[in-house]
Amino acid sequence: MEQAIAGYHQDEEDDWVAELACGHFQHARHNPPWTSRPWVTTPEGRHAMLGHKLNCKKCDEGQPPDKL
Repeated sequence: MEQAIAGYHQDEEDDWVAELACGHFQHARHNPPWTSRPWVTTPEGRHAMLGHKLNCKKCDEGQPPDKL
């Protein structure tokens, strides 16, 4: 299910995590060559992606919202 990015936080390893509108979290890593998300590396890039939709597998599975 597609869900909009509502915010971000960093995990214990300083990787960026997208906070989705549904209440689920999803890592938004830039880890070439497997994952290319250069926008996550700057505050401007992250801000520009607010509202962008990501596929939320946790919604598809009916999982409860994540907690910080």
